[in-house]
Amino acid sequence: MKGSEISEIKERKVTSDRGSTHMHTCALGQRVNYPDPVCGVKGSTVLLSCSFNTLKSVNGREVLIEIIRVVWCKNHEICKGLTPSVYDSKSNINNPRYRYLGDKKGDCTLQISDLQKEDDATFRFRMEANNVRATFTERSGVRVTVVDGDQMKIRSSRDDGEFKRGEAITLSCSAAICTIYQLKVTWFRDGHALSETGPALHLSNLTAKDSGKYTCGLKKNERTLSIPYSLHGIHVEPSQLCRHYVKPTQGKNMTNSAQSQKASVF
Repeated sequence: MKGSEISEIKERKVTSDRGSTHMHTCALGQRVNYPDPVCGVKGSTVLLSCSFNTLKSVNGREVLIEIIRVVWCKNHEICKGLTPSVYDSKSNINNPRYRYLGDKKGDCTLQISDLQKEDDATFRFRMEANNVRATFTERSGVRVTVVDGDQMKIRSSRDDGEFKRGEAITLSCSAAICTIYQLKVTWFRDGHALSETGPALHLSNLTAKDSGKYTCGLKKNERTLSIPYSLHGIHVEPSQLCRHYVKPTQGKNMTNSAQSQKASVF
């Protein structure tokens, strides 16, 4: 997590919405915590986890602050005035792709669905309060990178390539430079579609029937189909093999029965 905290009381110049410059006292403890840079595939859903702290005192005096407006914008440093926003708590026409999951108490999480190239930007959060000294935009923001659904790649939880019966493996479908979030993926084994639709395919209690060539791709987008991942060589450990003994019979079959006491492996 990262954020810029004002750790001491000092004076600074601030430009008002009218363009004039005046002096006011900065407050103690204002902070917005953004996540690390986020990467998502076009069409997927990403979550910008975010939290904030409001000021607690001004000029050494404790103040009661109420946040009256929260705003998310992109590619703008201060998110105020007539700056276009992706979410504004005072607006009734917010784009439904941008869903504010936070509140006005300390959570500023934003969810972006159906990720588009236009979302390849830096997003910033602004809180406006009943006290001008508590109105604050954290300028560092969170960088969102959007990649096209080009050919996917399968990554395995195991690198040795040797699998034994009864073991487990997880195959992950990802883009070239980032992980797929909440996006429907189609999985195939030897060209046959599997029921799993998430970015991870969990195979437990492996058997010979799990052997084959696995591919994955974004649903309804054939050009994203990955290079096949071969899962083979699933074998049985000697300890899993059973030995079968035949009880010797009496009389003339004694010799044959004795020979049949040798272990039979299956």
